[in-house]
Amino acid sequence: MAKKRKLEVFSATKAVKAIARERVGQPKPARVVETEPRTGRQTKHKPKMEQLVDGEE
Repeated sequence: MAKKRKLEVFSATKAVKAIARERVGQPKPARVVETEPRTGRQTKHKPKMEQLVDGEE
């Protein structure tokens, strides 16, 4: 005996998007644009008090 197909639940969002794709077309794929180039890692820890005192002298 063949299995009975399960009916899909209606989704208004999917319906609206499908109609928009038919009329306007597929949207272009998104690309991430970096505004400033990465120049390396930043310091992970703050300098210790001893290093600050030694640096001032």
